[in-house]
Amino acid sequence: MAAGGYPNGYDKGDGIDGLDDVGAEDLKVFHAGTRLDGDRVVTSGGRVLCVVGLGDDVAAAQRRAYDGVDRIHWRNRYFRTDIGHRAIGRSAR
Repeated sequence: MAAGGYPNGYDKGDGIDGLDDVGAEDLKVFHAGTRLDGDRVVTSGGRVLCVVGLGDDVAAAQRRAYDGVDRIHWRNRYFRTDIGHRAIGRSAR
């Protein structure tokens, strides 16, 4: 997940909501461009978070990751929607 405008100019300091809603054994959230502002997590870079889903196959892991992404919000967030599609296509053969 990236800040809107990345890789060019992007805002910093936007509050990130929903991180408490994604805590599960089959979902991991890695922080890259974040920092604490008091007790609140805020954006601090262009590449903000990496959300990784775990599953029995690539398609299940992808669904789980995007379920997590759907729960995390900040102003002008951006994320790719094509991650894993090639691997899913290969496994469908």
